[in-house]
Amino acid sequence: MQVTRDEAWAKLCEWTATPSLLKHARAVEVVMRSAAARYGGGVEDANVFGIAGLLHDADYERWPEEHPARIVAWLRERGEPAIAHAVSAHYTRWNVAAESLLDRCLVACDELTGFVVASALVRPDGVRTLAPEAVLKKMKQKGFAAKVDRGEIEAGAGLLGVGLEDHARFVIEALQPFADELGIAGKAPGA
Repeated sequence: MQVTRDEAWAKLCEWTATPSLLKHARAVEVVMRSAAARYGGGVEDANVFGIAGLLHDADYERWPEEHPARIVAWLRERGEPAIAHAVSAHYTRWNVAAESLLDRCLVACDELTGFVVASALVRPDGVRTLAPEAVLKKMKQKGFAAKVDRGEIEAGAGLLGVGLEDHARFVIEALQPFADELGIAGKAPGA
């Protein structure tokens, strides 16, 4: 591995100023690290999966019309072809094949993580008591988190060969230990 987590975070912060986009990147990193443990080679893959999650949208704020070309080029220059490919394939409509497990996990975790965060933000208890069924119910509400591509969520689960409810549960459980950091813990009991 050529790029360290610290270098990835520094690059993300250099190109991204919006707190919500930084939190999204961090949330996808957290979920991708869990995905490495669940679907990948475990601890050995956690850093690679995490950096892919952290950097997948790194160039979006500054260069939305070029996204993800700039971050992909940066990763390739640093000897990270696998992460670069995963980032280039993280949206199925770009028609870049999700070839590896890393690629498939990034597709599966990106949009669903954003949707789970949005679901947690409208609940008094945040992600702490969020159930997968509630996420699936919110997905049917077209006006809720309207920018999140529901088809992409379904495609991602399909790429992993898991049911949508099970995958939503996985994402929720991966985010729960980081609820305070990500701002999705809801209100403290009695507050």
